[in-house]
Amino acid sequence: MATDNSNFYARILGLLATLVFSFGGAMAFAQSTAGYPNRPVTMVVPNATGGTNDIVGRLIAIELAEEFKQSVVLVNKPGAGGNIGTAQTKTAAADGYTLLMTVNSAQAINPALYKNVGFDPVKDFIPITIIGSVPNVLVVHPSFPAKTLAEFLALIKANPGKYQYASAGNGTVNHLLGIMMDQKGGYKMEHIPYKGVAPAMSDVLGGQVPIAFASLPSALSNIRQGQLRALGVSTAVRSPSLPDVPAMIEQIPAFSGELWVGLFAIAGTPAEIVDKIYQATATVMKKPAVQKKLGDLGLELAFDTPAQFKARLDDDIVKWREIVKASGATVD
Repeated sequence: MATDNSNFYARILGLLATLVFSFGGAMAFAQSTAGYPNRPVTMVVPNATGGTNDIVGRLIAIELAEEFKQSVVLVNKPGAGGNIGTAQTKTAAADGYTLLMTVNSAQAINPALYKNVGFDPVKDFIPITIIGSVPNVLVVHPSFPAKTLAEFLALIKANPGKYQYASAGNGTVNHLLGIMMDQKGGYKMEHIPYKGVAPAMSDVLGGQVPIAFASLPSALSNIRQGQLRALGVSTAVRSPSLPDVPAMIEQIPAFSGELWVGLFAIAGTPAEIVDKIYQATATVMKKPAVQKKLGDLGLELAFDTPAQFKARLDDDIVKWREIVKASGATVD
């Protein structure tokens, strides 16, 4: 009987210890989320310095540091179109102290383009919010015979494969937008890939290749100086920077594709912390000075909630997977 009592009391003590440990763990968790952030936060940009998301990331990092009352340190981890830094970042602790500032070409296109991308954009990360998007603009050399989008599309339709368009390389957004034109409306052009944006645009400006899809910030000055003619923008609505240039969706149903810059947390990050980061970022985005700086970069601001951002990412993954498949482009 004494042995039975000993076992009974041992079990009771064990249960009490478990409850105390669980309660203590819950209290520690609550304190860690309530006090977030209480040390510096790292923001990873998986691309080299000077790119759109690097510039945007540095601006947002400075502003978030002010909101957080903690340092936000931006770290560039470039390579393989964003894959290397993204794959490394997914292994960080899911505590809100490591964030990823990236673009949809890495999160939505690369998983379809690369045979081994090294990460899962849905399972490995939590969307927080989009900072903004950059339209691509369909531009032609001034000598090109079409003066309007309608004239351009009629010319391409009547001459399948005759006209060439330049891109920064196979699988880039400005390559895939040409594939989207063919897929959505049957407008077939010959693709001429270059090794980067600079040589592609140089040949378009020189008239060697008459057509390109260029990011609006990179082409706007050439458009305003008359060195390029803008015929359409790739966003679902017209751009405030080019209000007289139609959105291509006005002529090609379901045509839409832009470069967005967005902020992510590591999968498993507590919802309370994700919400704190979102609320802080939303506060930053409402500042007139921040809006002006981002606008000057050519960004059209977005204020997606985490749920809206997730829906946008899911849609982009499906859309670009189909476009990449139609293009036949793959990267080892």
